[in-house]
Amino acid sequence: MATGIFLLLDDIAMLADDVAVASKVATQKTAAILGDDLAVNAQKATGFDQSRELAIIWAITKGSLKNKAIILPIAFILTALAPSLITLILILGALFLLYEGVEKIEEYLFHKKHEEKNEELLNSTKDTILEIEEQKIKSAILTDFILSIEIVVIALSSVATQPFTVQVSSTVIVALAATFGVYGFVAMIVRMDNVGFYLIEKGHEKSGDFLIDAMPKLIKTLAFVGTIAMMLVGGGILAHKVEFFHHYFIEDVPAVVNELLIGLIIGVIVLSVVKIFKAIKR
Repeated sequence: MATGIFLLLDDIAMLADDVAVASKVATQKTAAILGDDLAVNAQKATGFDQSRELAIIWAITKGSLKNKAIILPIAFILTALAPSLITLILILGALFLLYEGVEKIEEYLFHKKHEEKNEELLNSTKDTILEIEEQKIKSAILTDFILSIEIVVIALSSVATQPFTVQVSSTVIVALAATFGVYGFVAMIVRMDNVGFYLIEKGHEKSGDFLIDAMPKLIKTLAFVGTIAMMLVGGGILAHKVEFFHHYFIEDVPAVVNELLIGLIIGVIVLSVVKIFKAIKR
């Protein structure tokens, strides 16, 4: 009996080792999209009242965990039974990201929606501010859902040759690390100015002023990076999953440039189609 227990412990140790190695590989494969996820969600999670920031980020984090709870079992089932549907889901997700990315670019260029939102916030009551917060939280969770699909699928495909138990364990670890890692960093970013004020109170004025001044610049940078990230992720998925786009790659140009161009062009088309349908609906 003692021998059986030792054998069981040895099997568990080997499984844990396999899971650790597979998780490391999956994390490396998803590193780029995790960076995109951080940039996009930092952009989505900012712009709230300071007293509400952490509560809202926690609400988005819980939404992200629910997303993973939905996506993970479906991904495992589809990978085993209908792998072609995974590709279709990825393409639909890419189109959504490109739509959001191009819409952000349009807002920046023409400032129409941006000005309307600022005016709305200035003239808002407590109830309408809470409503705006809820809308932003829903938008952040929806974007997280799309990016979570990409993360889970890429992580799962990187360990596809491993036993099923290892696939499940390593993919779950990467999914959880993505959620808590990304939103942990987002929370740190949005509280930078509070740390700055604390340092000033303690007599470290230069360090405090640096953090306070860096906060809005970092947010603007992340907003820009987040938009580009949407375009690159969406364009990259289309470039790799749709054979049609391979024939239109510009030669002697880095793949990332081709993916960005594909993202911009398709994003403009998707945004135009959505606007046409909205006009018809009105």
